[in-house]
Amino acid sequence: MSRLKNKVTVITGGNSGIGFGIAQEFKNEGAVGAIVGRNQETLDNAVAQLGDNFIAINADVTSLDDLERVFKETSEKFGKIDVLVSNAGGGAVGTVATLGEAEFDKTIDLNLKSVYFTVHQALPYMNDGSSIILIGSNAAHRAYPNFTLYGAAKAAVIHFAKGFSSDLLGRKIRANVITPGTTDTPAFEKFVPAEQLEGLKKHFASEMPIGRIGQPSDIGKTAVFLASDDSSFMLGTELLVDGGMTYLAK
Repeated sequence: MSRLKNKVTVITGGNSGIGFGIAQEFKNEGAVGAIVGRNQETLDNAVAQLGDNFIAINADVTSLDDLERVFKETSEKFGKIDVLVSNAGGGAVGTVATLGEAEFDKTIDLNLKSVYFTVHQALPYMNDGSSIILIGSNAAHRAYPNFTLYGAAKAAVIHFAKGFSSDLLGRKIRANVITPGTTDTPAFEKFVPAEQLEGLKKHFASEMPIGRIGQPSDIGKTAVFLASDDSSFMLGTELLVDGGMTYLAK
């Protein structure tokens, strides 16, 4: 398989979860490049699995200086960038009654501001005709309890795919967004004790129209499509990879 042979990629949050799933699928299709994260241990583990064609860069996507370093190091190592995946995200969980200004700023900085400036800082290092892939969430479409801020930020990310594509028509750089549903990632471990993990995953699977939760590879395979020439006629588009949750769940 070589749909991405020698394409230079940068994947933020590529050290675990969905980002690592994307990196693995990119590797399988012949890509090279960098994964970016803040946890050195998971970065080391991830890049050991990806092999010599990937480097790990410890950086904070909310820091413009760090982002500049990421793209400079990647381009110096591999050449100009062909595919950018803005995947890093997370943030506070709570309601409008419980989350204050500090939580608001942190969540918007990580899930929205960082996406804008990841793309902004990458553009001087990107080839014309490149592909930008943003990672949304079906929380942008459904008002899940305690995910108001996160969902609002991800709704704006969906608009970014349209706006970025319009802004970059002259360079033929395409931006698209993948919207996952519930996906099997280490994020589950933040919400329940280890002994309750499988029960929680089964509960979510029972609510998914398709009957299972997503796997990082599900998102990774979709990202390969958007990164490759197979999707050359697609820009400003949202692809729902959510097991039917957005439109079919009760």
